[in-house]
Amino acid sequence: MGLSIRAYARHRGVSHVAVKKAIDTGRITPLADGTLDPEKADQEWAQNTLISRKKTPDTPKANTLKPSQESAETFSAPPQSSNTSLLQARTANEVVKAQTNKVRLAQLKGELVDRSQAIAHVFKLARAERDAWMSWPSRISSQMAADLDIDAHALHVALEEQVRQHLKELAEIQPRVD
Repeated sequence: MGLSIRAYARHRGVSHVAVKKAIDTGRITPLADGTLDPEKADQEWAQNTLISRKKTPDTPKANTLKPSQESAETFSAPPQSSNTSLLQARTANEVVKAQTNKVRLAQLKGELVDRSQAIAHVFKLARAERDAWMSWPSRISSQMAADLDIDAHALHVALEEQVRQHLKELAEIQPRVD
């Protein structure tokens, strides 16, 4: 059995509210019975707490501590392990939030489009263009045949064959949508 939250707060020289906040944010972890092991909690507190933002007479304006100074709230480098420290996790969370908000803002401004809608729209446009090309020989062959003074049916068949061949070549192109 360890110390109660209030007893640990007296041990640390902080308020019990600060200790509760440290527990709630995961900076220190209580034992199974809700009490705190003072040595373990002191170590976790040191690892997971940033340098105090308060300026003391000894603290220079750049908010750095002299090597000889020792403070209860000194920042120590995160442990060299595969575990992510609380500070790193919070930083990563804030970066993700910022990126998400940036995407939402771009979406609200109309700068982003839905991928599936864009693909469907491109498909619809390509099909309309293909249909226009397929009907072109029927519309133009008789007028061209009269201008060239040749058989209209033969010209229509020749144009239709060339258009189909050209569309077949175009169909082999694989566009990338990513």
